[in-house]
Amino acid sequence: MSKLTTAQRDRAAGVLLATAAGDALGAGYEFGPPLAADTPVQMRGGGGFGWAPGEWTDDTSMAIPIARAAADGLDLRADEAQDRIAAAWFGWARRAKDVGSQTRTVLTQAGRAAAADGLDAPLAQHVRAAARAQHEAAGRSGGNGSLMRTAPVALAFLDDAAGLIEAAVSLSALTHVDPEAGEACALWCLAIRHAVLTGDVDVRRGLAALPAARATVWADRLDAAGSATPDAFAHNGWVVEALQGAWSAISGTPVPAEDRAAGTFRGLHLRLTLEAGVRGGRDTDTVAAIAGGLLGAAYGASAVPATWRRIVHGWPGLR
Repeated sequence: MSKLTTAQRDRAAGVLLATAAGDALGAGYEFGPPLAADTPVQMRGGGGFGWAPGEWTDDTSMAIPIARAAADGLDLRADEAQDRIAAAWFGWARRAKDVGSQTRTVLTQAGRAAAADGLDAPLAQHVRAAARAQHEAAGRSGGNGSLMRTAPVALAFLDDAAGLIEAAVSLSALTHVDPEAGEACALWCLAIRHAVLTGDVDVRRGLAALPAARATVWADRLDAAGSATPDAFAHNGWVVEALQGAWSAISGTPVPAEDRAAGTFRGLHLRLTLEAGVRGGRDTDTVAAIAGGLLGAAYGASAVPATWRRIVHGWPGLR
């Protein structure tokens, strides 16, 4: 595609930085109950896994190999890219503080199959087969573990909406076979792509890419999120309510009129939105990471508070 403008480059960088910032902000509150609207939220670390202040969790750690494969020019739909991504996930999961239950099960089973096979089959093929087996055994695989890591896909396909959908669905299905997980990833990535290119937040942008019946289902879900607060989505470990919680935080966080008029609202709205997502409780890091990916795409890396930027860090030794 044509060269990005300075503003678009800032927004592209904002996708990754605000994802990581939201993730690190929510880390210390994960699995906790909803918080009152006036409760301060800080990038404090702690929580059940003993995160350092500013340390991101599995959400960002699983997104990084996707971003790196894309940055090296690999097609995220191809076996070569997905093998490399899967290998990086294996390396990370061996020492990670926290790995989602669905993802851990899939990687464990795939690792056993790969060892038995002598790695004759592509690694991603083992992961995909394990995900399918887990889905069939459990009857479901609609956790939020693919949506939380999906934001980099949008950056790899800024000039190709159709390719974006294919990649988002394929990478989702590596660990989460449920079609709703793939739909959620495609919808969110299309919104991120649009925000990077235009600076506008339009979460309904991708509805037209779905079959009519599914578009209606998701439109109703987005409407419900737009009229509720994040704590209304108590089952945010489920991909649908994780997305709804993130959209509820974005759409329901007001911006003071004077800040909007002065054009200084971006950093304020991003901070207040991610704090609102955390106050929703439960899977706080994931909801805030998902919301951060979209608002970072709209507002840019320059909108992420400097106090967060100075301390955000995580696997594999990045800042």
